[in-house]
Amino acid sequence: MTELLYYPDNEYQKEFDAKVQKKKESKGYITLNQTLFYKEGGGQPTDKGKITWNDKEASVEKVKRKQEKIRHYIEGDFPEPDQEIHGEVDWDRRYKHMRMHTAQHVISWIVLNMYDASTAGNQIHEDYSRIDFEPAEFDEKDVEKIENGANSLIEKGLKVEKKEMERELVEEQMTEGRTNLDLIPDHVDPLRVVEIGGEDICPCGGTHVQNLDEIGEINIIERKSKGSNVERLKFELEEA
Repeated sequence: MTELLYYPDNEYQKEFDAKVQKKKESKGYITLNQTLFYKEGGGQPTDKGKITWNDKEASVEKVKRKQEKIRHYIEGDFPEPDQEIHGEVDWDRRYKHMRMHTAQHVISWIVLNMYDASTAGNQIHEDYSRIDFEPAEFDEKDVEKIENGANSLIEKGLKVEKKEMERELVEEQMTEGRTNLDLIPDHVDPLRVVEIGGEDICPCGGTHVQNLDEIGEINIIERKSKGSNVERLKFELEEA
């Protein structure tokens, strides 16, 4: 099992030390006993960065979970098992994803409260992101209302707390329609949740900022119908 050093609330650490557990050069990956690199999942792309040891170096291009192990797909030299390595996360990429992912939570919260529409899917990118909502039929006035509501919430500078919570408590406290807990296996307990301002609670394994004022201004740049009662919003962020 690989220990996730960024859990539950350590996204701002940029460097770490670890030991190689497995080398699979033919498939392009290694596993470590612990890592700061975020593995892709939940609509958020993988972290990137590099690892170094002795006088050697490899770039980390992709990180994926395989059962309880985290595979680091690397390019360059390959360290041997039991080798101590030093890892560095590409902070610019990580921080963009953190801001985007928390912004997605803000928009999802606003849309649920205003239109009783749930988040059906999302995809985070560095420069833009998108969210699908259902049931929903937005027009341009709705989009403006959502954007203004999200930015008004950001201006409050609410604290973003990441923590573990017993599944039963999450079920009791989470707003109905916020997410589908049935998609998370029953044996996963406690759940890692992201809580904004002591109100919005949502299970999430992604990386997030500590305060909404780090996000910057949200600009919704596209609305698209994705079928019966499904609307997609695409957004960008201005610098905070």
